[in-house]
Amino acid sequence: MFPLEEITHTTCTGYQDQHPHTILYNILSGKESGYLNTKLNHNATAHNCHCEQRRTVCLKYPKATCQVASSVLVKTICFVRSLPSFSQLPSGDQSLLLRHCWVPLFLLGLAQEKIVFEVTDEPNSSILRQILLGPQLTERKPDRPTLAGVHKLRTCLHHIWDLDLSPKEYACLKGALLFNPAVHGLSALLLIEGLQREAQKALQEVIYGRHPEDTVFFGHVLLAASTIQTVSHSLVTELFFKPVIGNTNMLHLLTDMLFVQ
Repeated sequence: MFPLEEITHTTCTGYQDQHPHTILYNILSGKESGYLNTKLNHNATAHNCHCEQRRTVCLKYPKATCQVASSVLVKTICFVRSLPSFSQLPSGDQSLLLRHCWVPLFLLGLAQEKIVFEVTDEPNSSILRQILLGPQLTERKPDRPTLAGVHKLRTCLHHIWDLDLSPKEYACLKGALLFNPAVHGLSALLLIEGLQREAQKALQEVIYGRHPEDTVFFGHVLLAASTIQTVSHSLVTELFFKPVIGNTNMLHLLTDMLFVQ
């Protein structure tokens, strides 16, 4: 039902060529920017000041970073669409699963491609302004990315990088996260439970094949997977995609990408 070959040998042929002039393609396509594919320094200074943590931030290089992020998102949707076991689920379940897990899958894509990014203070959000006006009086847009949120996201990426996962391990982990029976409203619940068990079993087999003497590595992978699931969906949307899609609803966009013919 969920063979290892299915999740480790999926391809995405023709997806970006099907509708080269649609708004989806124009919004979420773009050439990858190679200069961002360098690993973030692990010794970056931790930000402990609470005032500094509340600072709202934005991408320092939004055009290049959003292009790379959009490319990773398209590859993520391609991976999901390429799984026969996923495409055979009811369309409603497909939509629910993707809406629930797209951020963890996207973050795994960032980690797999070693994507890093830089942020800078959002205009009119300086520390001095916050000190003078106080956090209650400082005007802040709702759900804007904060330095604390970005730091948490980067920490999650570091945890994944430290594991040094193989492509097969990444694929199996994505499958285990995708088929989540805890998502509310699923109609094929028992089937999805079985698919998750099979994905986890495939992941375990691949890990033990690479690390036969390491009895705790599988647990470390599951812990890292649970950590990336705590990253805010609004943070990822606002930071990486809002500069491109504007007021377009991200969940509606994901659904359109999933079912585009």
